[in-house]
Amino acid sequence: MKTIKNILQLIIIFCLLGNCNSSGQEPQQPAPIIQQPLPKNLNYTWHSSNDASTRLINQIPTPEGYKRVETGSNTFQQWLQFLPLAPKGEKIKTFDGSTKWDQSSNNRIIDIDVGKRDLQQCADAVMRLRSEFLYGKKQFSKIHFNYTNGTKVSFDDWRNGKKPVVKGNKVTFSNTSKKDASYSSFKKYLIQIFSYAGTASLEKEMRSIEIENMQIGDVFIQGGHPGHAIIVVDMAKNEKGEKLFLLAQSYMPAQSIHILNNPSNKKINPWYQLHSENEVNTPDWDFMPSDLKRF
Repeated sequence: MKTIKNILQLIIIFCLLGNCNSSGQEPQQPAPIIQQPLPKNLNYTWHSSNDASTRLINQIPTPEGYKRVETGSNTFQQWLQFLPLAPKGEKIKTFDGSTKWDQSSNNRIIDIDVGKRDLQQCADAVMRLRSEFLYGKKQFSKIHFNYTNGTKVSFDDWRNGKKPVVKGNKVTFSNTSKKDASYSSFKKYLIQIFSYAGTASLEKEMRSIEIENMQIGDVFIQGGHPGHAIIVVDMAKNEKGEKLFLLAQSYMPAQSIHILNNPSNKKINPWYQLHSENEVNTPDWDFMPSDLKRF
């Protein structure tokens, strides 16, 4: 009995020293982050800080063996990689300032306002990010979305005084002499878009992409009422060509845009593994590979 007891004691000591792993697998270690300086000419109009250390690319490490994909200078892809993040531990807040009761989807909060109305939900968050990038580059003619009834409403028209008027299911336009391309005018334009557009309309505006060809900035979207949409904000790959990606969303009610946790694979959380045949299971919604689309 003493011999058995001694053996058990040795096993306990061995485990306490960190040499006992019930899963038989080493936990995934993050790759060290090499701080990336903020590229020139990347404009985040709502965000005044130029502190590169707070940006997504410098805050969320890739799993060991993976490196972030390189993105072109001044592209939407690079802009998303350098999104500013709120400090670690910040909670999802809803449009009325309250803390969301369920934080299970929240890995990190993107440091961008929610607005004071229940408008900036899922598709709206995607349109907000795309529009902010284009506004920062002063590419006003590229900022346009369709209302649910199919009417195209552009910021170019809006800033030149051509404003939509909604009556029932019909949209007409009134012309005013006032021209305004200011940021406050842009935000008012977005309120109109968020009010009359959504997943059902946005899905029809985007083109389908084979999941193997995924790029940063692509969107998983299922149009409907409500439907759901999430955006790919970063990607990484290893020497074998295997790819990972990060996702961001808002949800209902309108809330902080946040980087999603991966409930299906905590080993690489918050990254998701790219598979051509598998569903993408997020905390709030499941998507099929065929749901991937691009602006």
